[in-house]
Amino acid sequence: MTRTILDIHILQTVPPSNLNRDDTGAPKSAMYGGVRRSRVSSQAWKRATRKAFDELLDTSELGVRTKKVAEELAGRVQVLDPSLTRAAALELAAETISTATGSKLSVPKRKSKDADADSEELAGESGYLMFLSDRQFGALAALAVEGGKGGDVKALKDFLKVKTNRDRAKQAVDTGHSVDIALFGRMVADSADLNVDAAVQVAHALSVHPVEVESDYYTAVDDRNTAAEPGAGMIGTVEFNSATLYRYAAVDVNRLQENLGSGGDDEKQPAEPTRRAVTAFLEGFITSLPTGKINTFGNQTLPSVVIVKVRSRRPISYVGAFEQPVPPGRNGGFLRDACDQLATFVPELEARYGLAGSEQGSRHSWVLRVGDETSALDGLGTEVNLPELLTSVGDTVVARLAPETATAGRDGAAPGVTAPGSGA
Repeated sequence: MTRTILDIHILQTVPPSNLNRDDTGAPKSAMYGGVRRSRVSSQAWKRATRKAFDELLDTSELGVRTKKVAEELAGRVQVLDPSLTRAAALELAAETISTATGSKLSVPKRKSKDADADSEELAGESGYLMFLSDRQFGALAALAVEGGKGGDVKALKDFLKVKTNRDRAKQAVDTGHSVDIALFGRMVADSADLNVDAAVQVAHALSVHPVEVESDYYTAVDDRNTAAEPGAGMIGTVEFNSATLYRYAAVDVNRLQENLGSGGDDEKQPAEPTRRAVTAFLEGFITSLPTGKINTFGNQTLPSVVIVKVRSRRPISYVGAFEQPVPPGRNGGFLRDACDQLATFVPELEARYGLAGSEQGSRHSWVLRVGDETSALDGLGTEVNLPELLTSVGDTVVARLAPETATAGRDGAAPGVTAPGSGA
């Protein structure tokens, strides 16, 4: 089987900012190529991408990741049966979640200490973040109402003791995965069989050059101070840096399609849910920004370069182009020389490993670039704008997933090749 793997490479310049800070409040960093680089963790950019989905996808295609699963489910139970009290809905929800996932729910100490002793509305929480889709919450709510008619939790327990009903509860959380679960995966600590392997890999973003952390000394004035009370009401420091970042992600489209299933679409268009998921991830990953200190620095930039390539064997990062740090340009700046290094590195890497031309040339490679500084990358793919990129990648995904257009492995690979993260 021909696999479809998307490589996404981005160069993005960010002015003074603190996108992603460590436990001391300083911007995260890492050593690479013998020098200290600016770093933005993969978790930070995945979170930003997930938040971008709120504007790109319908809520029915998304999930909720929370410890407050009983509270979330109870709200849906009450929608289906408005006669239930909150306390009764919480009981039904907790029992259904526990059966479906094997998770033990308990009221956190912080809640039990703050609540009245006579309160019957304390919501139990799972011991870890649980990731469930909108459809999964809906299916569990329907099951809870069916088995616990009138809010009878004992009747629900008896109902869920029946094997077929217990299997229905487990199946409810193991089908109908949302786009974000299908992309980023899910771990259920108490039921490993409910785990979902991620279809996406996201690298930590690294600056292509060395960075130094700077410190901003600030003061805040008390508006009610009088002339007899000079000075600041508050003083402090904020650390920041600026960088041209190399960002990278890979999407295993076949794994994504498996995770999504049909996505509720017509059987005649099984690739359409995957197209929506791929294009949403692509747009969300390209245009999103982690929000660390965003109001302080207003570092609202977009990438200067986006390169997307389709592969059939395994993902390939171009971070090696920047193992030797990019020096400042003659007139300042790092972007031009970063593009020059990338334009030299990519053709040589692909030629040495027999990848050049194996993906039918530029038809499966696209370049979105801004400015003269990026002109060295012209030869790496078809030049597109963002709407054209999303349409072209989406069409390619559908064509490659459709059985009638499947072809033998490319990149020199035979059918049945490995997925991202599984080796060469």
